[in-house]
Amino acid sequence: MPSRPAIYVRVSTLVQKVDAQEVELRSYFERRGWTVTEEAVFRDIISGAASSRPGWESLMAAVRKGKVNCVVVYKLDRVGRSLVNLAMILDEFARLHVPLVCTSQGIDTSNDNPVGRLQLNVLMAVAEFEKSLICERTKAGLVAARAHGKKIGRPERASLFREEIVRLRSEGVSYHEIGHRLGIAAGSVHRLCRIEGIQQSSPGKTLSDPSGSGGVQ
Repeated sequence: MPSRPAIYVRVSTLVQKVDAQEVELRSYFERRGWTVTEEAVFRDIISGAASSRPGWESLMAAVRKGKVNCVVVYKLDRVGRSLVNLAMILDEFARLHVPLVCTSQGIDTSNDNPVGRLQLNVLMAVAEFEKSLICERTKAGLVAARAHGKKIGRPERASLFREEIVRLRSEGVSYHEIGHRLGIAAGSVHRLCRIEGIQQSSPGKTLSDPSGSGGVQ
């Protein structure tokens, strides 16, 4: 019997209520002869896909501090945002020796429950498979995009100031000074000019560096 079990309930919208889940989970505790304090009940009213879930984060903080040694939920989809995310959570629970119980699905990953351990291993294997598929699809997408001439990655900040850079270069202003005025690196200005084929107004003329640095102009 876990000495510090906790309940976690979540619904996606304000229209829904956590009451039904909580009633079921408290009933499960009674059947098992477990007790739960109000401090050990964690609630969220938020989409499972949300990057931040205050109730869940508070629960995980308690788990990591050893204040909770068993987590009870209604269904697995209350826990993870995706199969891969769920696998990461289950892996952490396993490392911390904290079982997860899903009352409506008959899942119990306690060490003394071989069926639950088998379920956990299958979930982890499926999640790893999905993770590999996502990685392969991402790589294939990048290769296809490059093959069609698309630039991959975050555009340099200098590209946001292209027109201003063209104007300043035509006036003979150095890369260093342009970078200083626009708040970007001189190297980024030089790289954009090289890629775009931007030259000074008088070909063959060496531009002076107003900064006096003698560096990139």
